[in-house]
Amino acid sequence: MRLQHPESSMNVIKVNGEEYQVGAGTTVSTLLEKLKLKTDRVAVELDRSIVPRGSWAATKISGGASVEVVHFVGGG
Repeated sequence: MRLQHPESSMNVIKVNGEEYQVGAGTTVSTLLEKLKLKTDRVAVELDRSIVPRGSWAATKISGGASVEVVHFVGGG
């Protein structure tokens, strides 16, 4: 899947094991927005480290990075 970004340079990353192309400078917040995920129901791991929610907007994703997005599901 290719996620469009205004910068011309593209990076290949893995999201939950699937390859994606994202623009250089893509942040965790931008990635979640492009993937249309509800940010109040996910946790993000970048290269095997949890990214605190408050850092998503400032955390850039480099080429070759591995991102895991975990969805929380409620039930009863």
